[in-house]
Amino acid sequence: MQATFQLKTTARDQMIDITDRISEWLRDNNVKEGIVVVSSLHTTAGITVNENADPDVKTDMLRRFDEIYPWHHPKDRHAEGNTAAHLKTSTVGHAQTLILSQGRLLLGTWQGVYFCEFDGPRTRSFVVKVIAG
Repeated sequence: MQATFQLKTTARDQMIDITDRISEWLRDNNVKEGIVVVSSLHTTAGITVNENADPDVKTDMLRRFDEIYPWHHPKDRHAEGNTAAHLKTSTVGHAQTLILSQGRLLLGTWQGVYFCEFDGPRTRSFVVKVIAG
């Protein structure tokens, strides 16, 4: 079972909690057990699992990514000028693998699944694939 989701980002760098969208889709399709793979279909946007209780974590992560990968670097040669976005996506990763048990994603108390935009704002897509267990 698989579905493709779209979302519109509103900033150049943004972390959007997509946990509820995934969980709702699993519930609507009565999926109870398996492995869930969530994958971004972009080279400048990734998927990660991180804290979803304190919004300052997202702010701090995006700030630190900008410190490590500045948006404009004088030696970057990529014509589109978004080398930093590619580096951030490679660091975060394009996908996450999650466990589904008794109809619930097995996430820790403070964990959520995030779509990470690094070259927005844009209309983006991510895929959720369930491997039945």
